[in-house]
Amino acid sequence: MSVIGIDFGNESCYVAVAKAGGIETIANDYSLRATPSFVAFAGRNRVLGVAAKNQQVTNMNNTIGGFKRLLGRKFGDPDVQEEVRSLPYQVEATANGGIGIRVNYLDEEHVFTPEQITAMLFTKLKEDAFKELKTQINDCVITVPSYFTNAERQALLDAANICGLNVLRLVNETTATALSYGFYKQDLPAPEEKPRNVVFVDCGHASLQVSACSFHKGALKMLASCSDSVGGRDFDLMLAMHFNKEFLTKYKIDASSKKRAFLRLMAEAEKLKKNMSANSTKLPLNIECFMNEIDVHSSLQRSDMEELCGHLFQRIEKTMRKLLVDSKLAPEDIHSVEIVGGSSRIPAIKHLIEQIFGKQASTTLNQDEAVSRGAALQCAILSPAVRVREFSCTDVQAYPVMISWTDAEGPHEMKVFEQYHSAPFCRLLTVHRKDPMTINMHYEADSVPYLDPSIGSYHVKGIKPDAAGESQEVKVKVRINSNGIILISSATMYERKESEEPVSPTPATNGEQKAGDGSGPQAATPPSPQPGDDTGKVGEPMDIQEDKKKKVTTKQVELTVESQTHGYGTSELHKYFEEEMKMIANDRQEKERIDARNALEEAVYEVREKIQEEGLLHAYIEPKDASDICRELEETENWLYEEGESCEKAVYKERLEKLRAKMEPMRVRYEEYSGQEQAFSELGHSIQQTLKAVELYRAKEPKYDHLTETEMINITEAAQKAQKWYDEARSKLVGVRKTQDTPVKLADIRHETQTLTACTNSVLNRPKPKPPTPPADQQNGGNGGSEPTAAGGEQHESHGPKQTTEDSMDVE
Repeated sequence: MSVIGIDFGNESCYVAVAKAGGIETIANDYSLRATPSFVAFAGRNRVLGVAAKNQQVTNMNNTIGGFKRLLGRKFGDPDVQEEVRSLPYQVEATANGGIGIRVNYLDEEHVFTPEQITAMLFTKLKEDAFKELKTQINDCVITVPSYFTNAERQALLDAANICGLNVLRLVNETTATALSYGFYKQDLPAPEEKPRNVVFVDCGHASLQVSACSFHKGALKMLASCSDSVGGRDFDLMLAMHFNKEFLTKYKIDASSKKRAFLRLMAEAEKLKKNMSANSTKLPLNIECFMNEIDVHSSLQRSDMEELCGHLFQRIEKTMRKLLVDSKLAPEDIHSVEIVGGSSRIPAIKHLIEQIFGKQASTTLNQDEAVSRGAALQCAILSPAVRVREFSCTDVQAYPVMISWTDAEGPHEMKVFEQYHSAPFCRLLTVHRKDPMTINMHYEADSVPYLDPSIGSYHVKGIKPDAAGESQEVKVKVRINSNGIILISSATMYERKESEEPVSPTPATNGEQKAGDGSGPQAATPPSPQPGDDTGKVGEPMDIQEDKKKKVTTKQVELTVESQTHGYGTSELHKYFEEEMKMIANDRQEKERIDARNALEEAVYEVREKIQEEGLLHAYIEPKDASDICRELEETENWLYEEGESCEKAVYKERLEKLRAKMEPMRVRYEEYSGQEQAFSELGHSIQQTLKAVELYRAKEPKYDHLTETEMINITEAAQKAQKWYDEARSKLVGVRKTQDTPVKLADIRHETQTLTACTNSVLNRPKPKPPTPPADQQNGGNGGSEPTAAGGEQHESHGPKQTTEDSMDVE
């Protein structure tokens, strides 16, 4: 089981995984860590990631990018309309006022929602992670911008559900960055000490997020987060508009009139912007065959770019200064300023950081991968599949939240969460009602940068008056969950009932007697009868007087809460999930079909190369057969690029098998003839080795003195038989052309070699018999005395019994 963290960006995505060795950012099938956030449709193909980005210019209408900012939004939103103007593909309104993206897929018109497109991209990321890790991917953490509202967060969760991902948590990008920074720090202050305050500046492709965070050992707490929709693409746009204006004057061409030309200009402007971050000199911009087959040339330097984008830098400065106000931090309270995001490499942004915070921008984090690494860390902390030390993260709610309702007294409104309230968090609200109620929840007016601040409407059913017809107490739980989504999670009504119970029973006798302690009804004990006393009989009941007291019981009744909020219903999610599974299956079938087509195409080129004059198979095929095969190869090639362009996999496989069947005889002849010399050489060597062993035996070689004459006669006959077969086989091959099947098979030669080798080895490798072991009395027959040595008879004292093979005796 593996857990992954996904940094879902507007331009590209990163996937990090928690392993035993730490956090690692994985590469895609192009060996790149960044996977472009693009989805393209080309005929029967669904192209994802790098391949989709590569065909953005050529397949402009069916290549979808920049869809992150469309998630959870309505088509009529002014921000959406502003986005749509710059998108090259067709965006339209759906029946419910949402956003639909029209593309041509499987030769039909299809309309997909931004959530479906996002799910397609997640499918690609999931596949890349599976290929890299060789294990199933289930749990994940996905990052979201801190400024995302309920609608956008729920849309991202829906997209993950559509592609089958189990999201443990949506974590803010700012929080993921802070976790990536603080998790490995060993010098953080203790909980009782003053916290370390760090500012994080994340300037990406489409947004700017500036956040302040306080760190203690093993914990972080977000203080504030400010954002603006300014990013790298805005700088690209300003440069592109500048050059377009110049080209309009210089070359009389207007790139903005053609989307494809403007895309090319934006791409070149982005390259120039990146080069400017490292060079302050004037840099050239050249585009060949830009429009009307005109080559365009221009140049720009960094100071000119900063002047063109002055208003963008002002927005960035305003956002940074707002963070200081919202976080209530002075520059001297800030320990450091960490930068992440591709656009934070712009020198002017670094200069603004130094000017506002009084600190130089620190680049201790990986500017591109820090967010995904933080997400993977959070996933490892949450997942039971991975053991990791605890590190608590306290996030904040970016916008103030209001609720409103109406009763007999009129409309009511109250604030339930202030801006930058800690999250996750639950709050209980108490109301007194006698009938069902509807609670509306929304962000505070003008606090969100969107047209619709609504969060949702919640209808609480089952509220009723008490027995006296009065209102009852209802507690409503308003919650910010771990995903940053605000909702009413439950409602409970407290029913109070009054009942009477006896308190102190008192018997009516001649004299008063207390029974019990007055805490409740108890049985009365009758007095013992006295002699002559006839006022009562034993066992007769007595009159008892009881005081009554009211007892109040409370019963909790869980109420039904029906919500109307953002996101898809269960039926819609199931339908989209089924569609995604069908598209995944179609992708697999299409890949197999294309692989079969490519295999046939490769076979055509391979066979043609082999039967040519200098090819491997040229000597093994008749000229007439070669001519026929060449003609068939040409026909197959033409068919592949015409009517065979989009056939099914089975058609390609059938043609490939037929082609291989025709080439099989030539291939077999090539293998037979090319391997015979080696095989004959091995057989001859085996024969020589056998005969040499026989000669050594005849010459009384000691290592063969244990072998018998019969065994040597047997291997001699085997060698002679193999030699005879060898000579006959060689003679059969004389005059045989290579275009004919060989009369001697390669397998037969190898069989003869193996037979002879096995026969010879069974005899020659037989081990020598061991010498017989002497009797036990002879082994211990020594007297322990001294023996003469080999160096002249010097004797040494024996230190133990010595085993000898013969006894010495004195003979007279």
